[in-house]
Amino acid sequence: MSKNPSFYLDNPDALSSVLSRLQLTAEVYSNGDFCGAWAVDTSGSRRIPFHLIGRGEAWLHTEGRPAQMLSAGDLVLFPRDNQHIIAGSSEVPEEHMINAAVDEIEGPYTNMVCGFFEFQSRAAWPLLDSLSDVIVMDLSDMSMSSTIRALVDLMISELNRRAPGYHSVINQLAYLLFVEVLRQQIELGQVDSGLLTALFDPKISRALCAIHNHPARRWTLESLAGEAVMGRSSFARQFNELTGVPPMQYLTAWRMQEAKGLLETSALSLGQIAEQCGYESETAFRKAFKKVVGVPPGEVRRAAAR
Repeated sequence: MSKNPSFYLDNPDALSSVLSRLQLTAEVYSNGDFCGAWAVDTSGSRRIPFHLIGRGEAWLHTEGRPAQMLSAGDLVLFPRDNQHIIAGSSEVPEEHMINAAVDEIEGPYTNMVCGFFEFQSRAAWPLLDSLSDVIVMDLSDMSMSSTIRALVDLMISELNRRAPGYHSVINQLAYLLFVEVLRQQIELGQVDSGLLTALFDPKISRALCAIHNHPARRWTLESLAGEAVMGRSSFARQFNELTGVPPMQYLTAWRMQEAKGLLETSALSLGQIAEQCGYESETAFRKAFKKVVGVPPGEVRRAAAR
């Protein structure tokens, strides 16, 4: 047993702090059986649609790509809500068939679980930009995705049992599923740049964690490099390469996201919010906020109160 056990997880890792502040939610809205000539398109909601093939087969149709067969255990999601069709045929379905009711037909059927992942904050898009337009995961190989497969099995079990509280349980499992997908994309080498890569980098993630958890501190390039245990120049270069922005610019953007959240959800004064976001004067805070967000802080607060 550790001589200094930690009973309180009061210093979240960089990815956890991003997910909590960007308010990731998940919702499973359909667990249906499809038979005959059917086609489903769930794009256009400005969320992140996903589909899990529970049984049978289906075909994925996306613009510019050949039709791709999906089998039981396959999971497909669309990080940028690209237009797509999941259908029972390899042929592109006619428009009138998409999302149309299908009369009951005997024969083989496909079971499909559908849902959405959603970030309440627009600041999530840099995280999603690291991912492919379409992610298809074959979960039939347990050795490659045992945790994801276990979560999927639990989701299907809950859907079948429909015990009290099952809706909340399913949505929480879907949340965990998204986190596992992010992890696996990194492990499989599907992401080679962007914020997601930075969040998994053993050194840069330390600096990101410091920024996310302690935005009010008087951070400098040197002190952030110290958090990453790197030299000033090498830290600045690697941070910029991975995230696409310099460290101090990222710090300012994060502080403004924190400030925007406080303006929308708290009764704190502008001076108090400025202090919590690392600014000694309200004037400096107002100037920085308008430059980054595009509108004065007062306008954000008034819009939230309507």
